[in-house]
Amino acid sequence: MTIEKKRLASRIYLLLAALFITALVTCNLIANKFVTVDLGFKTFVISAGVLPYPLTFLITDILSEMYGRRKTNEVVFSGFFASLFVLFMLWLGHQFDATGNSPVQNTEYDTVFQNSWRVISASMIAYLTAQLVDVRLFHFWKKVTNGKHLWLRNNFSTFLSQLVDTTLVVSVIFFGIASTSEIAQMVWDGWLFKVLIAATDTVLIYLAVYGFRKVFGLQKGEELVID
Repeated sequence: MTIEKKRLASRIYLLLAALFITALVTCNLIANKFVTVDLGFKTFVISAGVLPYPLTFLITDILSEMYGRRKTNEVVFSGFFASLFVLFMLWLGHQFDATGNSPVQNTEYDTVFQNSWRVISASMIAYLTAQLVDVRLFHFWKKVTNGKHLWLRNNFSTFLSQLVDTTLVVSVIFFGIASTSEIAQMVWDGWLFKVLIAATDTVLIYLAVYGFRKVFGLQKGEELVID
């Protein structure tokens, strides 16, 4: 690979990492709002944080396929520390009283972010576990299929890791607050919604992988080396 293409591969890696971390932080910040999403055949009751979250799994699958397990795990851990920083800054913002002319007063700030420590803590536990499961399963299926059947490792790794993620997040946030049946329903709605989105992004990962292979002249199963 030429120096120019190696630089391009590094820039794309950084861009995907930045998009991943942005989507993850956004998930945490809007997770306190629950919404209904009507897809016609079913109305889902989900956290607004679920909306951008499938993007993180699509990105890790693209990174796993094109950059390998180690580079993908680096992005996963970077997202974890970014979430820790956000949690610290939200706590720090709570320690100071709002001025009289502040557009956001203490009560408004607390209403939006008072539960953030619990949401982000739950999210971080679930996120780190689920993403590492996703990356490991992706490479497991890649090895089993000898680099073939991208759709299989893309979906099978995501389906299970999303179940782990949804179960952990909902359980930690609502333990002692909601009933077991309510928690189970929220887990089901959240996981099913994520599965449907993950199934539709199969086309996107095929397009992304095709583009990578065409631009960088890679063979099937070959990964980019950027360091």
